[in-house]
Amino acid sequence: MNVWKNSAMDKMGQLSLIVVVGVIIAGLSAPVLVPHDPLAVQMSLRYAEPSWEYLLGNDQLGRCILSRLLYGIRPSVLAVLLVLLLSVLIGAILGFLAGYFRGKTDTWIMRICDVVLSFPGYVMTLAMVGILGVGLENILIAFVLTKWAWFARVIRTSVLQYTEMDYIRFARTTGMGHGAIIRRHLIPVTFADIAVTASSSVGSMILQISGFSFLGLGIQAPQAEWGMMLNEAREVMFTRPEMMLPPAIAIVIVVSAFHFLADSLQVALDPRLRQSGLQPDRLPDQQEVAVRL
Repeated sequence: MNVWKNSAMDKMGQLSLIVVVGVIIAGLSAPVLVPHDPLAVQMSLRYAEPSWEYLLGNDQLGRCILSRLLYGIRPSVLAVLLVLLLSVLIGAILGFLAGYFRGKTDTWIMRICDVVLSFPGYVMTLAMVGILGVGLENILIAFVLTKWAWFARVIRTSVLQYTEMDYIRFARTTGMGHGAIIRRHLIPVTFADIAVTASSSVGSMILQISGFSFLGLGIQAPQAEWGMMLNEAREVMFTRPEMMLPPAIAIVIVVSAFHFLADSLQVALDPRLRQSGLQPDRLPDQQEVAVRL
């Protein structure tokens, strides 16, 4: 309840949450909301101006831009959220194992994370796409295989802060099992760090998905995706620049909403920020802390 009360004082956080929830609902309800078939080709409406029937106009094949924009939420946002959930789940399991048990378990897990994180994310993703082939599914698989290590390291850093506290030691001496200690005592106190880290990663993942699709490595035609829509509009960017605006604005709004929401969550969940009035970016970066440990 304190989190909701604290976040309620942040107007930008509230607006960002409304935007995020609205986009998710629009993506899930796209088959019902779209006014036209996003794949229907109508050459007679090629590059048609916006009208009451086609609010955002038509693209180079006469397809409804609004319909494609709504359907583009699924690969651009919903798929990212699914991959993020899976990456956080894998990272959380390994991070809790490494931070709680330490010893050889910690050493082996962290060495694997070091190997994965030693390569830039884009390079690793491009390499896996080169191996697995072009397509959205392969990029999503590459994301899971590369991003779990970052979450595992951050979560392990958070777990290390609590494993030696008195109430954890007391729980051990009373004979409480490791699983119960992690479930009852560690997960609740580390949830804030997990939530902030996950929410702050969504924006960059959306940009990466759109970037790969823009390069032709992501979702393939005729399916709709924001990065692909930008790539298709690039061919007429000087004669019909307005075609680039809908997907570009959508990417900017959604990415900004996730970033503002992450900042709002960090302020709401961190009492130091609420008391001092500092902005989230004035605290030490979590990635720097994780690397130091």
